[in-house]
Order: sequence, then C-alpha cells, then structure tokens
Amino acid sequence: MRFLLLVVFSLICLLPARARHQPAGTSLPPDSLSLTLRQADSLFLKNNLLLLAERFRIDAGRAQILQASLYDNPTVSVELSTYNGETRQVLDVGRQGQKIVSINQLLYTAGKRNKRIALASEAAQLTEFELLDLLRGLRFELRSRFYAIHFQQLTLNRFDQQLGTLQTTVAAYETQYNRNNVSLRELLRLKALLFQLNNDRTDILFQLADDQRALRTLLFVDQPIRPLVSDQTLSRYRIPTQPDDSLRQMAQRNRPDLKASESLTRQAELNYSLQRALAVPDVRVGGTYDQTGSYIQNYVGVSVSTDIPVFNRNQGAIRAARSQIGYQTQLQRQKANQVDNEVATALEKVREVERRVQGIEQSFSEQFDLLNRGVVISFQKGNVTLLEFVDLIEAYTDSIRQLNRLKADRVGAYEELNYLIGNDLFN
Repeated sequence: MRFLLLVVFSLICLLPARARHQPAGTSLPPDSLSLTLRQADSLFLKNNLLLLAERFRIDAGRAQILQASLYDNPTVSVELSTYNGETRQVLDVGRQGQKIVSINQLLYTAGKRNKRIALASEAAQLTEFELLDLLRGLRFELRSRFYAIHFQQLTLNRFDQQLGTLQTTVAAYETQYNRNNVSLRELLRLKALLFQLNNDRTDILFQLADDQRALRTLLFVDQPIRPLVSDQTLSRYRIPTQPDDSLRQMAQRNRPDLKASESLTRQAELNYSLQRALAVPDVRVGGTYDQTGSYIQNYVGVSVSTDIPVFNRNQGAIRAARSQIGYQTQLQRQKANQVDNEVATALEKVREVERRVQGIEQSFSEQFDLLNRGVVISFQKGNVTLLEFVDLIEAYTDSIRQLNRLKADRVGAYEELNYLIGNDLFN
C-alpha cells in the first residue's frame, strides 16, 4: 500500500514539471488552425466582414464628392398651341401656328459648388477615419483574444495533467478504502480536490469557448484557433523608452477617433461657410423663342432671374451652423483631454503589471519547481502528510492559473497601450 501511494504521488509531483514542455493547445481538435499573430493579422485584414463592409461606405463617400461637383441640369420647357380657332387646326405648330421654347440654367453664386465639394470631401475623410478606428478596435480585440486563448490553453494543459493523475489517485484510494486501508476522510479530501479542479477547468473552458467564438468571428473561419506564441514574441513587449509626453503627443497625432472629432469640427466650419453662401441668391439664366405670340414674329429673348433676399436670408441655418462649430469644438477639446488621460492610465497599468511579473515570475516558478522535486522525498520520510500534500497540489494548480492570467494581463496591458496610442510600439 505504501509503495502504491508513493508511485501515485510521485507522478503528481513530476507531471507539472513535464507539463512545461508540452506544446500549447494540445487539447484542441486536430483540425484546429495554427496561426502566429502576424498570420492572424493578415487573415483578419483579408476576411473580416465588418472591414469589408466599411470599405463600401468609403466608396459611397467618394461618390458623394463626385455628386457635389456636378452642375445642375438645364431646364427646357415647350409650349404648343392646342387649337387654332382661326384655322380650326389642332396642335397648329406650323408657320401660322404658335410654339414657345425656353431653356434655363441655374448658376451658383458665392462659391456654393466648391463649398459643397469641400464639405463632401471632409465627410469622406471622416468615413476613412471611422474605418481606421474600427480597424484599431477590432485589432485590439483580435490580439487580446489571441493571447488570452494561448495562456488559457497553457493553464488547461496543466489542469489536464493534474486531473488525469488525480483521477487515477482517487480510483486507487477507492480500492484501498474498500479494503479498509485508508480512511473516508482522506478519500473525501481527494474527491473534493478533484471536484474543485474540474469546476475550475470548466470555468476556463467556458471562457476559452467565448474567446474562440469571438476570434473565429473576427477571422471569419470555422476552425478552432491554435495560437503559436514564442518567447521571442512575448519579449518584444517592454516598457517604452519614450517619455510620457512623447507618447501622449504620438496619440494626439495617430488616434483616428481624435482625427474623426477634428474632422467633425472642420465639417461644422465648412457647413457654416456654406450656409452663409446660401444666403446669397443664385442666378437663373435662360433664353426663350416665341413663334407668333410676342410683339414680333419669331421672338428670341434672354432672361435673367434671381430671388430677392427680403424675408429668407438663411438666418436660422447660419445661426445653427455657428452653434454647431462651438459644440464640435468643445467635443474635440474633451476628446483630446480624454486621449491624454487614457494614455497616462495605460502607462500606469503597464508599469504595474510589469513590476508584478518581474517580481513574481522568476522566484515564484523556481520555488515551486524546488517544491515539486522535494515533495516525494519529504513524503517518503513522513515529513509531509497526505492532506498537506493535497493542499500543496491545490495551491500549485491555483498558482499556475493565476500566473498565466498575470502573463495574459501583461500582454493585454501592452496591447491596450498600442490601442490607446494608435500605433504598434512593439513590432
């Protein structure tokens, strides 16, 4: 009995050390798609339906520029005599009949056409900024999910190894309990640990399933994703050497959502200019041919007409446009302040998580490795009881889960900094 227990618990102690050499994602289906981060980025840009749909909006915005540049069509009117009482002819349009033909063309004044083109161009530019902001947000989600899956899979590998051995141990204890060689308390303690680890594993699987669903949707694929992450990839994430002010200025230059806010302010200014121009009446120029209805035969005349701005001088639209400039200006200032604060907060998160990782990871892992190597010897000497040993396994499993979560949080903090600055600092 003593020999059997020693063999079982030796396997428990050795499995975590061996698990470090297991490749990530071994519990994924065989048809899973293995991708590096760079490959995932390329597939995302190629397949993501939201990005593809947003490109149609850009085409539509450019078409609006074309539409704004077009001139109004000329207006042609024809008036025919329906019945000539003298000649008793219907539709008498011959030499003795009557017909009037006129043509009119609207001519814009005060540069309205150019102002409309400028406004449409700025609106198209806003659409491009919105596409870039969508791309920025989706890429941040892509990378966050990608690394979350990687570290969850590492944790699951450890859990699977522990659970497999622990199930064997529980089965062995069941047999020995039936032979009255171990107490019910010891058996129930092992079953409780097995139950707890299974519940923890289920929680991780649920989160992994959500992340896999989101990542497959982003990449527009049906297969589960197996992230391929190397130590070299993770080592690129380091605290930026640039001063904080430089990073904030970089965000002010690069953030597409801030550029979109600036574009809205420019649109408000362009619209104000357009509304003032609309207060200036346009001119209609035309010509008229009258066969017999004027004071002479075959009369040809030129017409010029315009509105008289007596009642409507576009006062309300001009006032609204002026107020819109003030509104958008305040929003732009608020957005700029928000960007500065977001970058400052992201830097604080990066430094805090880096401090935790650097302070814990090396010594923490090394201490547990030493514990795993010495626990069998201690158990053989009677220095470690069964319950103490189970507690150590429980603590080890929980610590592995927390450590991998910390590593995922570290990468997530750096990717959030990328997202908030609007630039990839860690290529």
